Amino acid sequence: MKFIISISRFIDTLNEKIGHGVSWALLAAVLICTGNALIRYTFNTSSNAWLEIQWYLFSAIFLLGSSYTLRRNEHVRIDVISGRFSKRTQVWMDIFGFVFFLLPMTGLIFYFAAPYALESIRNQEMSNNAGGLIVWPAKLLIPIGFLMLSLQGISELIKRIGYLQGLVDAREFEKHAATPEEEIEAIKSANKLQ
Repeated sequence: MKFIISISRFIDTLNEKIGHGVSWALLAAVLICTGNALIRYTFNTSSNAWLEIQWYLFSAIFLLGSSYTLRRNEHVRIDVISGRFSKRTQVWMDIFGFVFFLLPMTGLIFYFAAPYALESIRNQEMSNNAGGLIVWPAKLLIPIGFLMLSLQGISELIKRIGYLQGLVDAREFEKHAATPEEEIEAIKSANKLQ
């Protein structure tokens, strides 16, 4: 089991690095969007390529960031019900969700998305818009994103099973975000420094 836990930690590290890398895509998308709007309203001109690159960057943020979000346990969930149960019961609920919902869905989407992306690469698909970009990199993001989400789901499953066996601390899969109280204290501290 220790070898499997080390694989889980490798997947976690990989998705952390991808998540941090994709965060730069958000900055690029904001800069491109701002520049495109300024040029469009100042010079009354624009390019479809600039609009499409924004879509591609948004796709990368969403598809590659989803595994990072799962890794940090910051995905949308309903804690009103599960928060009333013991940690062990919550872990069993997570295992059930990963096995019967997350992994089958990500596997199914990957199964259909991979040939879709490969066909686009094979045809060197281009945008139908005048001055548009090549399309296959955006389509390739779909199977890559769902593969990474599947791997992170497997990693989360391994950690939950490891927790039930006493081999993994719950902090490895609990939410990494600061509580509202911690965020307020951080803001107060920052204001005192100014």
